[in-house]
Amino acid sequence: MHIIGSKWVFKSKLKVEGSLDRLNDRLVAKGYNQIDGVDYTQTFFPVIKPRTIRMVITIALAKQWPICQLDVKNAFLHGIIAEDIFMEQPPRMVDPLYPTHVCKLKRAIYGLKQTPPAWFDRFSSFLLNYGFFCSLADPTLFIFHSDYGSLILLLYVDDMLLTGSTFAIVNSFIQILSNEFAMKYLGPIHHFIGIEVFTTSNGLHLSQSHYALTILEKSNMVDCKPMNTPIESRPDPLNNNTPVEDQSDFRSIVGALQYLTLTRPDLSYSVNYVSQFMHAPTLGHLKLV
Repeated sequence: MHIIGSKWVFKSKLKVEGSLDRLNDRLVAKGYNQIDGVDYTQTFFPVIKPRTIRMVITIALAKQWPICQLDVKNAFLHGIIAEDIFMEQPPRMVDPLYPTHVCKLKRAIYGLKQTPPAWFDRFSSFLLNYGFFCSLADPTLFIFHSDYGSLILLLYVDDMLLTGSTFAIVNSFIQILSNEFAMKYLGPIHHFIGIEVFTTSNGLHLSQSHYALTILEKSNMVDCKPMNTPIESRPDPLNNNTPVEDQSDFRSIVGALQYLTLTRPDLSYSVNYVSQFMHAPTLGHLKLV
């Protein structure tokens, strides 16, 4: 019998603008001690595609459908695990009468390698049983049709976008979800996976201005001068072949910029260009970034 450890994790939950929202304390399993094939078999968890987000928003706007945001409280705790997982008693909560006893997990908890797919399987199974079908192009996209109307749901971990042909069918399904899961209604779409959404006279404006500022702050470039174009027409990264001392910094910045292209397609070529040098970046490459 393989026994894994556990620990408490304390974290500050921030609001969209960066101010403190609440303090979280969470019991987490030490999943890094799990053995493949013994404690878990599946770890794959689908991630939403950026083009799917744009497509769903475009469809909703074209059809004048309402778009709302929902959040599942403690989503990963809803997952059901198939394996027998034994865990040490939580720190500071050891039973004094049975200090050598261990816990057998009946549900998934944070930290286990199979927890994310277990949650996705639980939620997607609920949707499929209700009558949704899953898109073949993106497993995080679920579509429902009936005589009463249509629904489209996008899932990103525990955050979701829900749109439908009428307010009535959307509100009705939100209630159905709330009966099964601990749901939190966040109102009309306004901030989804780091994307700020503003309503305009012409539709919706998607922005990642706060995220872009965060990248500048982490890179110590808040006071940098703006450029007319994202990159020179003929960049010369070979003007300084000195290797970057900490390659993880370069990779982290480029990775952050890749996510920024979700709302800034004009950066796509520049980011794709510098992404070629992730394996061995130099100071010349860093200057391009």
